[in-house]
Amino acid sequence: MRNIVLAGLTAFVLLAGSGAARAQESQEGYYYPKPQVVESYQARVATLPDSDRSRRLGFVTALSKEFDARPYPPNYLVFAKGDDADKLIITGMMDGQFNTVFRTRALLADLTASARLTDFFQKNAIAEYATFLDFLKLLGFKQVTVTDGVGFAQQINLE
Repeated sequence: MRNIVLAGLTAFVLLAGSGAARAQESQEGYYYPKPQVVESYQARVATLPDSDRSRRLGFVTALSKEFDARPYPPNYLVFAKGDDADKLIITGMMDGQFNTVFRTRALLADLTASARLTDFFQKNAIAEYATFLDFLKLLGFKQVTVTDGVGFAQQINLE
């Protein structure tokens, strides 16, 4: 999983998004159930000036490409939605996965550990304190939703 995140974080700068049609703004009820937990996260960083829809789609595309390259099915899928592709959705693909707030927080903590190893975080001297949610804020994401794909969802608004 770390290799996937590392490759995705490195590739986000290089990849441009596709010309996909704009997504609807409301994903609740379609991609995930009504969130049982809604939180706000005060990011420690500001959005990079050149972070746009294309950069966010490039980041997600890089992660998806890494997932597809594995010799086994992914444990979770990651995709961006919303007119500006500024809503990240992480959906567990295994029963019983990401069905509590503690499991979703553990996933985000693991993604933080992976993000801190990237050249980007190391070069920008933010590796000691920045989280995966901070990285998402740098890219211009406004919201992340983690769901088990069945009945549980946790949503975090990035401020």
